[in-house]
Amino acid sequence: MGAAANAGAASAGSAAAMGGYERVRSDDAPAFAVDLEAGHDDYPKVRPSKEGADRPSPAPARQRLVSLDVFRGITVLLMIIVDDAGAFLPEINHSPWDGVTVADFVMPFFLFIVGVALALAYKRVPDKLDATRKAVLRALKLFFLGLVLQGGFFHGVRSLTFGVDLQQIRLMGILQRIAIAYLLTALCEIWLKGDEDVDYGFDLLKRYRYQLFVGSVVAITYMALLYGTFVPDWEYQISGPGSTEQTLFVKCGVRGDTSPGCNAVGMIDRKILGIQHLYGRPVYARSKQCSIDSLQNGPLPHDAPSWCQAPFDPEGLLSSVMAIVTCLIGLQYGHVIVHFQKHRERIMNWLIPSFSMLVLAFALDFFGVHMNKPLYTVSYTLATAGAAGLLFAGIYALVDLYGYRRPTVAMEWMGTHALMIYVLIACNILPIFIHGFYWKEPKNNILKFIGIGA
Repeated sequence: MGAAANAGAASAGSAAAMGGYERVRSDDAPAFAVDLEAGHDDYPKVRPSKEGADRPSPAPARQRLVSLDVFRGITVLLMIIVDDAGAFLPEINHSPWDGVTVADFVMPFFLFIVGVALALAYKRVPDKLDATRKAVLRALKLFFLGLVLQGGFFHGVRSLTFGVDLQQIRLMGILQRIAIAYLLTALCEIWLKGDEDVDYGFDLLKRYRYQLFVGSVVAITYMALLYGTFVPDWEYQISGPGSTEQTLFVKCGVRGDTSPGCNAVGMIDRKILGIQHLYGRPVYARSKQCSIDSLQNGPLPHDAPSWCQAPFDPEGLLSSVMAIVTCLIGLQYGHVIVHFQKHRERIMNWLIPSFSMLVLAFALDFFGVHMNKPLYTVSYTLATAGAAGLLFAGIYALVDLYGYRRPTVAMEWMGTHALMIYVLIACNILPIFIHGFYWKEPKNNILKFIGIGA
């Protein structure tokens, strides 16, 4: 499966890492209002309205923010579409380098969703040390799950083999990235909240100023490393004809370069993780420089750069730094739900920053800070977060404001079962399970008759 499918693991992180979150009703709700100060592990406290003052209070029931589940489900569906249709419609597949396609929105959307859900999950934290311990444990579980799913333990549909060489295992991946972003964002929400009252949008900036400071420091650190790190010449080995090792030399000697071969993101991963632990099918292999049939994985041109076959991890260490920022942005959108009761207030406090981030992203791209998913540049972060904010506001208006639940019930189901969908489909578990039962020869299996993996 492609990298777009791997992004579905982020939905698993949002659901598995945080536990339950509550649906927060606005003051437009006709019968009951939810106490916004209820703890993340408690049921929401339900107060009868004036109309129902004489009625007995019903038993409390945990409610979810339905629009967030729908958003997650839509992103899961988008992940499946771009992964399966990307081979036939390369225009929607991940951009080979600079630029943004439909597939490039999947991962940031999931990170944004994690941030929103964290704001609801940690509305009240009675014991910060205990909450921190649980957050660390959840992040470790998520990281380990990602290592198992994306480290090479599961074979492909067409190769019934088993086992993984620990010297070659991929160390980073989507779930690992989501675990890192989740942990830092959760710690910010547990420890870095002010006690100021929130009456207007600007009050949110004051109450959560320390979280915004952390996000700014993270972004500045990323920018300093990306544009300030010197990248020396380097080399790597590939298997040549007859299983011989061929050494390729990449000439760099530059600082602040953002090309595929000489950027600081790849250099840091090679130095810290080791090139043998990086993703072996880099997205830039589909670029015009590296493929005769550009946008597809085609034969190398005769004058292809030496870095075209080098491993590059799209979920590496430095690029995951900016993924944290996306999660922190989603966290601030979740704070709007916690502190504002009216639908109009919530939507306006989402639309204004969303449009602002989009304008700033396109301005940065125009002046040379290009949108780039493999590097996870600042302009890419702002563009995808702004788009996520607009889409979330639209879904919220459709589902929670106007009550159109029936048209989105399928997306809601997919959003609440995202981990199962990812593991069974995106990680090939279901196709492999079916593929393993055959008649006389492995090719005579159920998949042959339904046209999968033929």
